[in-house]
Amino acid sequence: MSVDGEVRDLSKRRHREILGILVSLRGRGISTSSLAEELWDGEPPNGAVGAIRTFVGELRRILEPHRLPRTPPAVIVTVGDGYCLRLDVDAVDAWRFDTAVTRAVGTTPEKAEPKLSAALNEWQGAAFQEFAERPWALPEVRRLTELRQTAVEHCASARLDSGRPADAITMLETQVEANPWREEGWRLLALALYQSHRQVDALAVLRRARTQLANELGLDPGPALVDLENQILRRDPQLQRPEALTLAPTATAYSRSGTRVQLEASNAVLGSLAVAGNLQTVRTQRLAAIRAAAELNDPDLIARVIGGYDIPGIWTRTDDPAASAAVTAAAEHALTTTPSLSDRSRARLLATIAMESRGTANRYSEAGEAESIAKQLGDGQLLCFALSARFMHTFTSAGLAAERADIGQELITTAFDADSPTFEINGRLIRMQALCALNDIASASAEADAVDQLALRYERPLASVFTHWFRWTFLAGCLPPPLPAEMPGFTDGIAALANLGGELRQGTELSGSELFRAELDRAELDRAELFRAEIGDGDFGPYEALQN
Repeated sequence: MSVDGEVRDLSKRRHREILGILVSLRGRGISTSSLAEELWDGEPPNGAVGAIRTFVGELRRILEPHRLPRTPPAVIVTVGDGYCLRLDVDAVDAWRFDTAVTRAVGTTPEKAEPKLSAALNEWQGAAFQEFAERPWALPEVRRLTELRQTAVEHCASARLDSGRPADAITMLETQVEANPWREEGWRLLALALYQSHRQVDALAVLRRARTQLANELGLDPGPALVDLENQILRRDPQLQRPEALTLAPTATAYSRSGTRVQLEASNAVLGSLAVAGNLQTVRTQRLAAIRAAAELNDPDLIARVIGGYDIPGIWTRTDDPAASAAVTAAAEHALTTTPSLSDRSRARLLATIAMESRGTANRYSEAGEAESIAKQLGDGQLLCFALSARFMHTFTSAGLAAERADIGQELITTAFDADSPTFEINGRLIRMQALCALNDIASASAEADAVDQLALRYERPLASVFTHWFRWTFLAGCLPPPLPAEMPGFTDGIAALANLGGELRQGTELSGSELFRAELDRAELDRAELFRAEIGDGDFGPYEALQN
């Protein structure tokens, strides 16, 4: 451990364990009684609270050797009847790794590879190595270990996409030896070997994967491994070029197809852009596709183009009311003018109307009808869309949080069966929000952790924005998360609202326009000043009515 550039040794095991517990909480607070239960395995002796206060006092003197007497601590701070670790993300290796990987995933291979390589080079030994078997450490050890394995695979994939298969082989060989049950590691290793002109070795790796999966887990290889083996056997030319380039034939075929084909395929393209965060492009191009379909005077095509965009929502007010109104009007027109609509198309249009009308009209009945049709058809993907639309209309009165929690749970189950990680993330975010309203913050935190893992695995960078702000608001996070320009609901007003929520929960004096009254050290204060400059003191934006 380093303090002000000087290496400091924590000679007492209790010091190291208390610090480890605080690090594992990632800026959240812990009560003294809970800390005692963690340190003494649920059976703290008499005097445990006094001992903890002594340990914390000693730690504070080690971590802040130059703090003046009778001045408040800035690193291990008192929160309620407990403590929390208040440090910049870059000051803690585990936090730094987590942040670096999260930010790298979803960027271009050229940007992701150096960030992931640097983060992996910093990793030494095992997570929380001294305390890895302690109950308090187990969840964080599992999370960080999974994060590291995912980072290795993403880094290797970025090297392949950049045309550097030889640089990926060594790291992947180590990965499959340590984690033989992770099929993605085997797939990437075989692909790297093939792209290095080692076809025999690539096939041998796939055979070894098949054997180990069968012997150790009793499983057959998944479709990705089977497909790759077939491609290698027939020397598929697309395997010899980076993944980004293999999309060129698809793009060419799309550009040469007819107008109707392009319009029907547009929803898949726009859906991918939406979950990746390119929301402005999606809004513009979706309206263009609907207008183009209308010009062809084909009611069935119009219905498919409008209803085929089955992307979930989480904001209960639209970012672009004019665009949403246009989509809603087009969907209503298609419902009333298309006599040959199938039940599936009708359900999609009803769910679209409910989704796009959020915050402007009560369309709960339309969402409910779409849900009933989806269940009759046994269409899991359609049911996910309808459930997400119904969620948007469960804010008409107080006391509906339990219904929202149930919707979230049904979404999670349905999405898992439908193999839809996008809707599984949506369901967990809905449950996270509902559980906060029900004051079950521990369960909400578990949902947030699950969202982060899914967002990392499936490259959904916007999902983690919600979890970061949840932790800042409800778990006493140290510094405000970034404000993503893609979502106006975050860039305008969320900071003031989150601060107000924290003050209400803690029962402290409401600060009005002062967003940051916490005891911050100088570095944190500098960041807070920059943050203030971006959002303006006490600017509640679209949440002003809620404040009043």
